[in-house]
Amino acid sequence: MLDNLLSAPVLFFGLGLFARWVRSDLEIPQPVARFLSLYLLLSIGLKGGVELHEAGLSRDVVAGLGAGLAMAFAVPVWTFFLVRRSLGAVDAAGVAATYGSISAVTFVVASSFLGEMSVPHGGHMVAAMALMESPAIIMGLVLAQRFPDAQPAGGERPTLSWGPLLHEAAFNPAVLMLLGSMAIGLMIEPHEFDEIAPFVSKPFKGVLCLFLLEMGLLAARRLGDLGAAGATTIVFALAAPPIHAAIAIGLGWVLGLPAGDTLLLAVLAGSASYIAVPAALRLSLPEANPSLYVPMSLAVTFPFNVVVGIPLYWWVIGLIHNVGS
Repeated sequence: MLDNLLSAPVLFFGLGLFARWVRSDLEIPQPVARFLSLYLLLSIGLKGGVELHEAGLSRDVVAGLGAGLAMAFAVPVWTFFLVRRSLGAVDAAGVAATYGSISAVTFVVASSFLGEMSVPHGGHMVAAMALMESPAIIMGLVLAQRFPDAQPAGGERPTLSWGPLLHEAAFNPAVLMLLGSMAIGLMIEPHEFDEIAPFVSKPFKGVLCLFLLEMGLLAARRLGDLGAAGATTIVFALAAPPIHAAIAIGLGWVLGLPAGDTLLLAVLAGSASYIAVPAALRLSLPEANPSLYVPMSLAVTFPFNVVVGIPLYWWVIGLIHNVGS
């Protein structure tokens, strides 16, 4: 955990928090921040596609994808019913979609963490990341419709606009870039990847440092919104990641997944979306309060996972797999 705290990406995240607290004018222009995020998604997707091409469709690939999808459908259900009494059905659906979905940035940090320790992990986990984003959004909206706070007049529930919802869930920029890059990695020849590898791989950690600086600035801005959310939501935002990660680690153990894949599955299950879900809910469930679920995921869950969660999950996996921590 101490090594993770002193790693360059985490320190840059802390610098972003510090800059906001001391009211510095430090900022990364939004077009640059968008380029950084697209680069990270392109890099992880391409490398994942190449690794998947080399590995083929193995048992571990099927098991990893299946475990990821199972978590993406299950987490929103128990999250919704757990927080519905205190938040109401609409906001509970927003929180359920947020915590059932994933954080691509947390996945990237975990991949970097494994890379620094030379721990192998399958490229198919990139596909698991992309596949886990959309089901949670759909589940959250379905739960809000099927279990409202009050029975609609006449007993008829409003219908969902499935076309725009599915389009946003499946083709939002993050998912499209990930799946598109992975598909390209699957199709290109090894010598073609070797030609672009210096661009895809060598700047990766530096770009990640800059992006986490931006995330620190953004998280600090969202901290002020947590006061209105109440202690219950803060406790949930801290408790949900290790609980969901523990379930994923158990799944990985039952399915016999390698240690690196199990960590990435745990990070995906324990993370929460702050990009794709707000965009989708703004379109399909505008009544849900974004000042509730966005600060929970970005200002509490994301820092917890980056600083504490990833090394904690790896320590637990190390006890199970008897690997170095």
